[in-house]
Amino acid sequence: MVRTASAAGSRTGKVVHGTGRRIRRATSAEGAGESGLAKLIELHALNSFGDMLITVALASTIFFSVPTGEARGRVALYLLITMAPFALLAPVIGPLLDRLPHGRRAAMAMSMLARAVLAWTMAGTVAGGGLALYPEALGVLVASKAYGVVRSVVVPRLLPSRLSLVKANSRVTLAGLLATMVAAGVGGLLHLIGPGWPLRGAFLVFVVGTLMAFHLPHKVDSAKGEQRAVLHAEVHGEAAGAATGATVPKASLRTVGPSVILALRAMSALRWLVGFLVMFLAFLLRDDPIGGLQPTLALGLVALAAGTGNALGSVLGSWLRTRGSEATVTAMLLLATCATAAAALWYGVVTVVVVAAASGVAASLGKLALDALIQRDVPESVRTSAFARSETLLQLSWVAGGAVGILLPLDGALGLSVAAAVVGLVLLWTVRSLFKVGVRRRAAAPRVA
Repeated sequence: MVRTASAAGSRTGKVVHGTGRRIRRATSAEGAGESGLAKLIELHALNSFGDMLITVALASTIFFSVPTGEARGRVALYLLITMAPFALLAPVIGPLLDRLPHGRRAAMAMSMLARAVLAWTMAGTVAGGGLALYPEALGVLVASKAYGVVRSVVVPRLLPSRLSLVKANSRVTLAGLLATMVAAGVGGLLHLIGPGWPLRGAFLVFVVGTLMAFHLPHKVDSAKGEQRAVLHAEVHGEAAGAATGATVPKASLRTVGPSVILALRAMSALRWLVGFLVMFLAFLLRDDPIGGLQPTLALGLVALAAGTGNALGSVLGSWLRTRGSEATVTAMLLLATCATAAAALWYGVVTVVVVAAASGVAASLGKLALDALIQRDVPESVRTSAFARSETLLQLSWVAGGAVGILLPLDGALGLSVAAAVVGLVLLWTVRSLFKVGVRRRAAAPRVA
């Protein structure tokens, strides 16, 4: 028995070691290991793993453990509370990064540490599901979104010469999706032990993530030549201009490329749609499952379709190097509009699964197209700030979509019709802008100010 156990342990160790080596080779390919991008990929995988463990714990308390009406009220309260910090994040996080550009590793580490502390605290209160859980969950959400903003800023600093920004972001996103799928299974197993165990697991993950953040290369904190970027075209006087009596135009997203505004508008609509579908379908399928399926099975099918769509969009992201990003993001908006309209007209199992998959593909691939446009059209001096502001706006759009999904009546055709109308209007606006902007078949060299 001892020899058998020893042999089994040896084989398991070899499998784990071999798997680790293969993962390390995959994350370090094409110069990612030398540039430090591999470390960010691994950190993002840990971040996604920990966030999913917290999601499993919260879903079991806020969503599954209470009647639909009460759960809807709890989630609505949760979204209402989260709207305030997101509204504050939009104007604050970007300028904060501009003024403290040398603390990006520390900012990522602090977001991890904050979630570790909150996860441990929530482990003691999650079973009761009382009001004390909401401010703790709010803190976790804000820390998670702050990490997302900083990550978008950091990726260009770690870009290998052999990779485009689109492919680098695709690799980071795909690692996060894979980690999320694994964490969903692990979280489910931990929940069988007790409602607080997924949160204790998240605590350990985020503690490791805190340490890993400080192992990112020092160039992450470099801010050489950077300026602030804003989402409007106002003219501001710089300090240097004030000394000479002259007024210097402030770099802004509108003044550095209309294609970025086109893509940002389209992506805001896609993120709005994803937030809407997450909240609306979650309650709709729980209250009125489609096709006679069990609520858990119906939700599982939709979640699987959305996850598969996200992964497919990430895999296809590398194609954006040879295709017009403006056309890509417009096509993704068209795909999402058509799928949502079809689901509204022919509401059923197939169409709901299709709209979940289509929204996943569209949001994932559209985000990569937006990243490519920022790399192409935004001067290097304001590029990292532009990433911070665009990411914050997209997060706010997701919350707004989720709020609408909570407020609408639980009627499949009605809800999906409203969603199709919203994204359809933005599609028309985007197509009109596309004719004005035009399409570049090949990405130009990134502009350097």
